[in-house]
Amino acid sequence: MPSFDVSSELDLQEVRNAVDQASREIANRYDFKGTGSSIELGDGEIKLATASEDKLRALRQVLEEKMVKRNVSLKGLDWGDVEDASGGTVRVTVKLAAGISSDKARELNKFIKGLGLKGIQSQAQGDYLRVTGKKRDQLQEVIAALKAEDFGIPLQFGNFRD
Repeated sequence: MPSFDVSSELDLQEVRNAVDQASREIANRYDFKGTGSSIELGDGEIKLATASEDKLRALRQVLEEKMVKRNVSLKGLDWGDVEDASGGTVRVTVKLAAGISSDKARELNKFIKGLGLKGIQSQAQGDYLRVTGKKRDQLQEVIAALKAEDFGIPLQFGNFRD
């Protein structure tokens, strides 16, 4: 029976490259000189720190530009709240999306069932969603419908089997 998997992952190598490029740019830009601005990649998160909220917005813009140039979906970034840090500085933590949460899996299941295609089944299996069907054409219709809809997370389709 044909099937495919729907997952939500970010290419961590591309994220690392984008963060490196952004940190190099802020080190060289005149408007960031002496502000103590930094972008650091941690385990599953990116930390941005700078002198003011205006600089933080500019820092965010630089990071997002680099992510887009490296084809990293901005839907995979979960921006936290701006926090005051010591010395009058501000910081924000950005979580990187990894896997499909159970709420999103339910939403995707409901959407697939709502398509009304006969013989199509979907079930959550850990961090991904397995979609099975009787006909390959119907599975391709499901992929097209999922691509057309915005679920707020980046979706990848893989492991297509006949």
